[in-house]
Amino acid sequence: MSDPTIQRRLILERRPQGTVTNEDVVLHEALVDSPGDGQILIRNHFLSIDPAIRDWMSERPSYLPPIRIGDPVRSTVIGQVVESRVSRFRPGQLVVGIGGWEEYSVADAGQFSLVELKPGDEAQHYLSIYGAVGLTPYFGLLEVGKPKPGETVLVSAAAGAVGSLVGQIAKIKGCRAVGIAGSDEKCRWIVEDLGFDAAINYRTETDMVASIARACPQGVDVYFDNVGGQILDATLLNLNKDARVVFCGAISSYNSTEPVPGPYNFWQILARSATIEGYLVSDYLDQFPQGIAQMREWVGTGRLQFREQVIDGLENTLDAFNLLFEGRNEGKLMVRVAP
Repeated sequence: MSDPTIQRRLILERRPQGTVTNEDVVLHEALVDSPGDGQILIRNHFLSIDPAIRDWMSERPSYLPPIRIGDPVRSTVIGQVVESRVSRFRPGQLVVGIGGWEEYSVADAGQFSLVELKPGDEAQHYLSIYGAVGLTPYFGLLEVGKPKPGETVLVSAAAGAVGSLVGQIAKIKGCRAVGIAGSDEKCRWIVEDLGFDAAINYRTETDMVASIARACPQGVDVYFDNVGGQILDATLLNLNKDARVVFCGAISSYNSTEPVPGPYNFWQILARSATIEGYLVSDYLDQFPQGIAQMREWVGTGRLQFREQVIDGLENTLDAFNLLFEGRNEGKLMVRVAP
């Protein structure tokens, strides 16, 4: 294959207000840059589509700086090295790291890791079950939530890439697993296929406090929070003494254009001697090999299932991204840029 000269990129043209539109993120053609010292040029095969990207598009303080206006939208990517200006990477190798919504990314080599596929692996698995998305529930539940056999673990966005794994790991650890999802179909899937003990459809329930109490009659010992908002507020009134809240995300407010109130029931953290801890999987980078090995074992023995939804075409990336906020994604969402 000849060296690339022109590529397509999705550029952040302005800060979105609410749902991201085609005026906020615009498809452009551009020259493919050459890597500088310490950098690599990657041909992106898959883009990871994650809720946190919406926060990076804003100017709100976050764990990564805002995406600059005029830059490609930032995301985790997996692809093939085309050119390298660092000794530890060679052309042709498969790598994963922080790139962008574009066909080719130039990035500092330190932002990327080598991927060595094992029998049965597919490249995109390193954006899902063997990537940050799979390790987020692993370390978040086990290291922060610290579930004990017999306890009740409640997880929001339970049919999503992270939440669906949280419930299954809870079951592996001997807990009662209850999931909150946004449709009857999703609720059936997590109970009938994934082995959750109960599920709550938040779109049809009119009293979430009572719904959680019915599904968790012994109270909630660990709440893995992916959404924030009213569901967090309802859960706080169902916490047991010494409960742990793992604060992993707040997708319910990422598209908000006004300040978000609450949680009104935050007093329950004190009343129940509970703990709430913000959690980033990047804090456990040095333990990724052990985490991947354990996830691989559980997948291989059939104890852990995962679902991937792959959308083809860079031009469809924004539509794919907005599926997350409409509750219409099915498992880990990715865009395939190149075969």
